[in-house]
Amino acid sequence: TSGNDKIKLSLSGQINRAINSTNDGGSTKIYPVDNDASNSRIRFVGTAKISDDLTLGTRLEVSIAPDESSVVSQNNQAPGDYFNQRWAEVSLASNRFGKLSLGEGDTASNTTAEADLSRTDVVQYAGIADISGGMFFRQKTGARNLTTLKVSDVFKSGDGLSRQSRLRYDTPVWNGFRLAGSLISNQQSDIALYWGGEGYGMKAVGAFAVSNPKISNAGLLYDGSFSLLHTASGLNLTLAGAILERVAPEDRTNLFVKLGWLANLTSQGNTAFGIDYTRSEHVAQPGDRGYSVGAAVVQAFEKFATEVYFQYRIYALDRAGGSVPVADINVGTFGARVKF
Repeated sequence: TSGNDKIKLSLSGQINRAINSTNDGGSTKIYPVDNDASNSRIRFVGTAKISDDLTLGTRLEVSIAPDESSVVSQNNQAPGDYFNQRWAEVSLASNRFGKLSLGEGDTASNTTAEADLSRTDVVQYAGIADISGGMFFRQKTGARNLTTLKVSDVFKSGDGLSRQSRLRYDTPVWNGFRLAGSLISNQQSDIALYWGGEGYGMKAVGAFAVSNPKISNAGLLYDGSFSLLHTASGLNLTLAGAILERVAPEDRTNLFVKLGWLANLTSQGNTAFGIDYTRSEHVAQPGDRGYSVGAAVVQAFEKFATEVYFQYRIYALDRAGGSVPVADINVGTFGARVKF
């Protein structure tokens, strides 16, 4: 119950644990992790009706994620507990005038590269580095030593400006469209357009954002995504991409495409299948080209608010001329997410 009877309080969260079996070209090891594609967390949401149209909102959300999958590496297999504030905001929401949010939370551009109707996004989405981002690439020849280059250095989805302290405004929804913009700490800013709709047996969602990340030797960040689901067959397509302008020498780019099938194979819940391909260029250094392919299955158990999932992914990197070539990294993931 709430400590204040004028505020309606809700408590929710999730636990998302996984096991990675990783071959880095030199050895295969098992790593227990918290899945950073959607990490374990707890949230408190408080609301109060000011009038028939105006609602006061508060949200406090904290990640509690032992051994993050984006941090675990060959050299640090158990990095320990991770506590981080995800949200700490106050908001005013109106059906007529939109929503104003103040505090820590999603910037307007956050999630604009993550529109996804496949239901495999608990482990397979545009942020492909999240599940194994801390793993180091290994030299392909010679002594086959580990390099200083991690998966997360090579593959970046370019998904806006994440969660930060900001002042954000969202317009009301009009014919499925909604605009959002935010002024962010460190003089950053962004603007985003969201859309969703249904018709002709299809469901679709999309987003696009322009951000000013204030990065040295870089300009604006453009990113967007689109996902289309045929509701009768369950077939779906998801696309995402991003471009970070650079003064020199090459813009950083990322492209993600996923084909999926949402099936009703059991009375327990949907079974979601997905295969994807990612190409990332000029991220770690100019001339680098990263490639990744992945396949995933997610089984929902609706009566228990649980998803069990499996993914197999290959990370490959073609280095710029003169650099030592690196071996592919192969990762098999098995895990479960329970929501409460």
